[in-house]
Amino acid sequence: KWDDQAMRGKAIAVVLMLLSFTGAVFAHRLDEYLQATLISVEKDKVEVSLRLIPGVAVSSAVIASIDTDGDGSLSSEEQSAYAQRVLSELSLSIDGRRLRPQLVSATFPQIQEMREGVGEIHIEYRADLPSGGPGRRLVLENHNRAQRAVYLVNALAPSDPAIRIVAQKRNAVQSTYELDYTQAGTAASSPSRWWSNTVDAMNALGLRS
Repeated sequence: KWDDQAMRGKAIAVVLMLLSFTGAVFAHRLDEYLQATLISVEKDKVEVSLRLIPGVAVSSAVIASIDTDGDGSLSSEEQSAYAQRVLSELSLSIDGRRLRPQLVSATFPQIQEMREGVGEIHIEYRADLPSGGPGRRLVLENHNRAQRAVYLVNALAPSDPAIRIVAQKRNAVQSTYELDYTQAGTAASSPSRWWSNTVDAMNALGLRS
């Protein structure tokens, strides 16, 4: 019974966070290109959902950057190229180590929807995480500065009970985001193991007699 109550409480918290996030997404101004990001962390991977919503005043410039041949339609090749371009402007790292996110999916609205300021581009990508200690830091940087970009970033409550979010930090415009979290069941390197590895390296280099 307690587990059921805890699960319901967690689900409600997630829903409330998503509703708040969605409200902020659709309250953006007409002259902004809103880029809203949701992050989900697991022990072996991180999944990122990116929602791009151009306001009416900037929609023409955004459409032109996608519709590169200017034929008034967004081909699958143009959509894929734009999604990869967005991905190339993102930097993702864990504990100071650069990650290599891979595009999972990308969906685009009709051009007319974007012209009306209600079209939403949805891009999903994923990156595998190397093993690490019990305390981890994920850093996301968005370098897309086109068409008056405005950023929002948040993290979903982890589905794995062994993972706990400790802190979230953002710069003033939210183009840089840091997520500190802990994961149970992962031991930090012990001093004895560190010394053993150091001795092995010294022996290999002939630095010990």
